[in-house]
Amino acid sequence: MKDSDIKRLLYIHLSCIFSVILSIFIPSFFLENFSILETHLTWLCICSVFVTAVNLVLYLVVKPNASSKRSSLSYKVTRFLKCCVYFLMSCFFFHVIFVLYGAPLIELVLETFLLAVLLSTFTTVPCLCLLGPNIKAWLRVFSRNGLTSIWENSLQITTISSFIGTWLGAFPIPLDWERPWQVWPISCTLGATFGYVAGLVISPFWIYCNRKQLTYKNN
Repeated sequence: MKDSDIKRLLYIHLSCIFSVILSIFIPSFFLENFSILETHLTWLCICSVFVTAVNLVLYLVVKPNASSKRSSLSYKVTRFLKCCVYFLMSCFFFHVIFVLYGAPLIELVLETFLLAVLLSTFTTVPCLCLLGPNIKAWLRVFSRNGLTSIWENSLQITTISSFIGTWLGAFPIPLDWERPWQVWPISCTLGATFGYVAGLVISPFWIYCNRKQLTYKNN
């Protein structure tokens, strides 16, 4: 494990954090009365687009899992379409999970689905960029001792922290504080965002501090 790889990972994570910050401030120059709380659904869409775009650009530039084999155009198109299907499946899957855990079934359907889209953006999109539409690779990365690189280690940490942030964000909802951010699903989306950013910050430093103990399997 080279220090240069960890630095590159840190720079990529800072770019992802910057994309979240941009989604908060840039729309205010073009949209009147824009704010995370007042126009929450709009911000969910913008944040999802910004983070997805930055992930795609970084993957195309850095190519952490670049293959020496050349791929045909038809293979690339098929792979892209599979990724789109996986992303949509992830959105619907998270939507069902939220409903099973108490989200309104009929009311606030759009709000719940956009939360699912945001969580898929923080978790599924990086998996698709790094591992592709390969369920076996996903299961390997999130199993014990299945990591093969610092990129997968970082992916694991960031994904788990996004899930934890979403889960923790649900705790204030039933409390009678009567705050505007307690309205569904604002606290969960904020929790998911804080969890995602926390994972992006923590993972490079955790990998650096434990670089001598970490060992990865060969691909």
